[in-house]
Amino acid sequence: AAARHDSADAPPLRWQDERVTCRIATVQAEARPADVAHNVRRAAEFADRAARAGASVVVFPEAFVTGYDADAFTGPLPTLEDLRWLAPVQKVVDDAGLVAVVNTALDRGDRRTLTDVVLAPHRVPVAAYDKQHLHAPERDVFTAGDGGCSFDVGDTRIALSVCYDANFPEHAASAAASGATVYVNSGAYCPGGERRRDLHYAARALDNGVYVVFSGLVGAPHDFIGGSGVFDPLGRLVARVDEREGIAVVDIDPDLIAATRDEQRMWRDRRDTLGPHRHLDALVG
Repeated sequence: AAARHDSADAPPLRWQDERVTCRIATVQAEARPADVAHNVRRAAEFADRAARAGASVVVFPEAFVTGYDADAFTGPLPTLEDLRWLAPVQKVVDDAGLVAVVNTALDRGDRRTLTDVVLAPHRVPVAAYDKQHLHAPERDVFTAGDGGCSFDVGDTRIALSVCYDANFPEHAASAAASGATVYVNSGAYCPGGERRRDLHYAARALDNGVYVVFSGLVGAPHDFIGGSGVFDPLGRLVARVDEREGIAVVDIDPDLIAATRDEQRMWRDRRDTLGPHRHLDALVG
């Protein structure tokens, strides 16, 4: 299994040769609701495009396999019992030697989850991370995950999150405390969410001295707005998908991470606990 945030004894998987830098591609694309075969073929095309750009890792938007759609979520979903539905992406992963983070709604038998499935060369795909923070409509269908997850690509530790997770500072902080220097997020934002989206991802990056890589849906069925991009450890937007559908590629710079954490001392100076909270009686009135 991949390294869990809540299990310091679990060794991380190392899915590629040791590298000084890790190149990550983030995808922005539209998913066709309930058309798993179409969406997986599209994912394979984007994975191939990322590989040709020299990426070590490619990240896909939230629920890209099924589409982010209420009817799709309550209908038949992919399962882990038969993984042939992932075969087109797995072939690209095997041929190119990259890692793919593919988010999908999954039928787990006793529950349904919004899950990051991680595909690595010549390995069985891993249902690595279930979304922990669910919006109200999602809670009617899905079960929240019970822990974080990260994995290693060379010397780079990459932590997983899904959309709403990134709104909670403690989620990214837990990932950074586990040793992660990259926090990836698969999401789906509706019109009007642009400012909140970028503010959260920039803050998570600066708070923890990490890169934040966001992959967002566009289009149906809720006019999703995309915004796929990468924020560096200073919270600066350093890459964005400019076209409606496409990829953005960034090299993770470990020296910048180290320099940022040395200069911006929030990570070094944070306390493990702040102790109990006191409340004073009314001082006026």
